[in-house]
Amino acid sequence: MKKVHVNASCEYDVLIGKNILEDSGKLIGEIFKKGKTAIISDDKVYSIYGETVKNSLCENGFSVETFVFPNGEKSKNISTYTKILEFLAEIGLTRSDFIVALGGGVTGDMVGFAAASYLRGIKFVQIPTTFLAAIDSSVGGKTGVNLDAGKNLVGAFHQPSLVICDTDTFKTLDEKTFADGTAEAIKYGMIKEPELLEKLSGDFDIEEVVEICVKIKRDIVKVDEFEGGVRKLLNFGHTIGHAVEKCSGYSITHGHGVAIGMSIITKATEEFGICDSGMSKSLDGLLEKCGLPSKCPYTADELYKVALSDKKRSGGFITVVLPKVWGECILNTITVEKLLEYIKKGI
Repeated sequence: MKKVHVNASCEYDVLIGKNILEDSGKLIGEIFKKGKTAIISDDKVYSIYGETVKNSLCENGFSVETFVFPNGEKSKNISTYTKILEFLAEIGLTRSDFIVALGGGVTGDMVGFAAASYLRGIKFVQIPTTFLAAIDSSVGGKTGVNLDAGKNLVGAFHQPSLVICDTDTFKTLDEKTFADGTAEAIKYGMIKEPELLEKLSGDFDIEEVVEICVKIKRDIVKVDEFEGGVRKLLNFGHTIGHAVEKCSGYSITHGHGVAIGMSIITKATEEFGICDSGMSKSLDGLLEKCGLPSKCPYTADELYKVALSDKKRSGGFITVVLPKVWGECILNTITVEKLLEYIKKGI
């Protein structure tokens, strides 16, 4: 089992390995006193892994309650979040207790936000069951829910107390869902680790890739936990990607939207003469090889209208992440009107 230590406002470990879900209760018991906990998961994930985690916790002396909500991005809203809070209150969870987020990014984001706000903050454990959640959303403390106007417009920074990543859970993912995680891994390669892109172009060791990505995020979060500067690099492809998701009514998944966003912004950056010539074509080739899209089904105007609601916007300006060379991106604050130019250049 690999261990990555994260040194943020709350220090914690990310545990990465095969077949460690059955030991989740023991691992959690090493940092929490025996008491009450709540497992929160979606119906699809809980049906596969819920009883394993619950039994492991019970065997290690914890009292366990469960809350299950419908699977999918459409559940990531204020209504579900409110139901989670009401549930936590009904079961009498206290500040000495904790929550377990079992599932992908939707679950982790919502549960983290509930943990940040219930009783003005209680502890929680992330158990990501998707490739994407394991390398990205479960680490770093970003939590939130969507509004009708856009993604993650309500949330808080709240670090987990532990992350348990059993890579065997990825075996139950369909190709499309696994590819969502590969898109985020490509993002890490583009902003920090060009050698990672070479690994992703062929058969790769999943535990090694998870560890590499988590370490990159760990190092960035250590320097800029609350996204005042360098952490914004982790948004490469996301402003446009989120707009793609929203335009599709979330039928296009997060990773696929980010893939399209990375393709558009890279092509635009190349058109403006900022990045290496040929980078766009090479990136699109890698995306295709990994089962990810690069073509956008929406017009520049459609994407731009949605992107104006992006949480990274500040007045009439927005910070975009632009590739410069392989493994290095730069932050550029531009007017929102300029963003429309970038989108038009990239489509």
